[in-house]
Amino acid sequence: MSVNQHYDVVVVGAGPAGLNAARAAAQAGARVAVLDDNPRVGGQIWRQGPGHAPKAPLREVHAALQAYPNVAVWSSVRVVAPLAGRALLLESAEHGGMRIGYGQLILATGARERLLPFAGWTLPGVTGAGALQALIKGGTPVREERIVIAGSGPLLLASLATARAAGAEVVAVIEQAPAASLARFTASLVATPSKLMQAAQLTRGFVGLRYWSDSVVREARGAGRVEQVTILRGGREVTLACDRVACGYGLVPNVTLAQALGCALDERGAVRVDDTQRTSVEGVLAAGECTGVGGMELARTEGAIAGWVANGAPHDLTTLRAQRSRWQRFAERVDTAFALGAAARALPPADTLLCRCEDVTIGDVQAYPHWRDAKLHTRCGMGACQGRICGTAASTYFGWPAAQPRPPFQPAQIATLIEAGESASVQAQ
Repeated sequence: MSVNQHYDVVVVGAGPAGLNAARAAAQAGARVAVLDDNPRVGGQIWRQGPGHAPKAPLREVHAALQAYPNVAVWSSVRVVAPLAGRALLLESAEHGGMRIGYGQLILATGARERLLPFAGWTLPGVTGAGALQALIKGGTPVREERIVIAGSGPLLLASLATARAAGAEVVAVIEQAPAASLARFTASLVATPSKLMQAAQLTRGFVGLRYWSDSVVREARGAGRVEQVTILRGGREVTLACDRVACGYGLVPNVTLAQALGCALDERGAVRVDDTQRTSVEGVLAAGECTGVGGMELARTEGAIAGWVANGAPHDLTTLRAQRSRWQRFAERVDTAFALGAAARALPPADTLLCRCEDVTIGDVQAYPHWRDAKLHTRCGMGACQGRICGTAASTYFGWPAAQPRPPFQPAQIATLIEAGESASVQAQ
């Protein structure tokens, strides 16, 4: 291995949870490493890019970490596999294969979008709602483009604000949740004034915007790329002309590494943790969206708790636990308001692709009783994403348990795997 180091605490993920976990762990003098596969820290919520400078909370926590000589931040590094003896196999463009050991491991791996297929969803110009944000922050120009943002949840509003700020024309926001649920949720924001203000800022009070509730995308059409999208709205179909469609049905916890380590999941498919953010595996903690999608404030709080617990130093967690409870209640209200309805869960036509990697359709997998059989007979989930997209969709449509990951989690150089050697063999699944 090019690098073979050991740290007291290793944090996987440099979003709000991971950065705050690293700061708390470092305050007691622990030697800390933060790993992230992006070139810049911040995660999806605090993503940086051309024309998108770091936000104040990110600048503050990043500056604090830079002041600690006992903290190392490794960017553009991917976790390839867990290794025996509390170690991880990593790979980066700069260093190639690396092995890193840890005393305590904090998983702050965040969440990913739930993409539900519809006719035409593979056309160029169709992305997830969060993916649209990432593209814009990464420098993709969208000025004067007509964009339809669809799916469900608060992420749609964040994508709306990002697209507008970049000069796009947002044709409509299409929300699957019914109006009554949205009204109750809006009224509940009185309990969290900061969220009420944030919603007003993101939407500009919905002035000049078509915000359609109880509506879902049915089909995208175009010659070579998306040109129009058909929406099912209250039992009737409406077609809108557009240049882009950004459609995402909320977020699901990113638990790939946690599952590979043997961490137990809860009924939501999130990493199960106790009151101190410890998982079912000794020496492994988890914080943020991988333990349940709850927003930036909850992620920061859970990260701080995990960091203090991991460093082993005495610390009064009373205030942090109270903050965590407050934001957990908010997360529960979000889950209730934006729960997927029957229209969002309805199967698309049988010839719609489910697995883009292996060109497997909805009809191809419908004949099988569970994910394993579908995978064996159709190769569904055997492509580069290893079922992250199609497995989540299949779970939503058919109720199948989430696909079990197998290392390597990402495409890796054969030299990285060879160099790992028998002493760092991948744990058996």
